[in-house]
Amino acid sequence: MKNIFIVYCHPSHNSFTYKVREAFIEGLKNASHSYEISDLYDMNFNPVFSEEEYLREAFYCEEKTVPEDVLKEQEKINKADAVVFIYPDFWTASPAMLEGWFQRILTYGYAYGENARMKPIKKAVFLITMGGSMSDKIRREQLEAMETIMIGDRLRSRAEECEVHVFDEMTRGYSNDKHREEKAVIYLKKARKLAENI
Repeated sequence: MKNIFIVYCHPSHNSFTYKVREAFIEGLKNASHSYEISDLYDMNFNPVFSEEEYLREAFYCEEKTVPEDVLKEQEKINKADAVVFIYPDFWTASPAMLEGWFQRILTYGYAYGENARMKPIKKAVFLITMGGSMSDKIRREQLEAMETIMIGDRLRSRAEECEVHVFDEMTRGYSNDKHREEKAVIYLKKARKLAENI
């Protein structure tokens, strides 16, 4: 049994991204894994870097206080065997709230610095929903850019293993609804399996 920390970021439960989240949790339960979830919108996570936080990071001043909400997220990471990020692709980036989560949570003295306290993540998994198609060259290039940011910069040596899974062609309308429904069945089954085998 493994303990999984899910960082979920989507503004609406009326979304395919939410269905991916629920399928993934179902898979964890099927495999008797335990999990903890930070639903950033539901918990009203504050993604805005304060001046005090900036000064702490800019001057590598570990003596300055780390906000309580940040400490709680850091503790969830350190308790987990794997961290799973579930979110949509918004203009070749994650939602702004998740961007702010990384900026605030990966603090000096925790994620970097001479005596960083962050436990190396055994496995990091990214489940990204996308309206566009990975058959398009531009989408593949965008994914490469996202991987460079998420894995190459933010996680880097902080995770021993990283996986990225894209659930593409999930746009509504544009004569895509039937195709979308068919792909959704396949993708939700995949999300369950990824969780069971994490």
